[in-house]
Amino acid sequence: MLTKALNILNQTLPGPAAQAHCDGPCGVYDPASARIAAEAGLSMTKKILALEPPANTDGAAWAAYLNTMSRYVAIKEEETHTAKRELLVLWTDYFKPHHLEAYPNLHDTFWKATKLCSAVKVEVSLTHAQELMTAIEEIHNMFWASKGRDVPYYTAS
Repeated sequence: MLTKALNILNQTLPGPAAQAHCDGPCGVYDPASARIAAEAGLSMTKKILALEPPANTDGAAWAAYLNTMSRYVAIKEEETHTAKRELLVLWTDYFKPHHLEAYPNLHDTFWKATKLCSAVKVEVSLTHAQELMTAIEEIHNMFWASKGRDVPYYTAS
């Protein structure tokens, strides 16, 4: 009954057709969320590499070390997974086939960036963490250029 009433209302007072080039309203997508998460992964990678294990057999010192190390690893993995999810959403929901004309390396750039997210998760590689930041900068530039805007890329560190 409700469906019939809504159909009659729509026929009597039709609303304007809405169109969008992406799954959500413009302004929802922004590569900054991927950058922030990837930068947290980079920061944790640096902290892991700088963390010195205790030189003695002091159980409390080792417990503190292992607690800190496990927290750094958990944060690195969680944030890098967030970066990957944000990149995948941007790649599959925002960018459309017509963007490939302007950015022929779009698919390759995103594919490599998401693979770098995986590498940063499973490794302790400062090189891969920095390469991920570089890939996200490239994505940032493509994204904002596709909107006709010049938005500077910056990092917190």
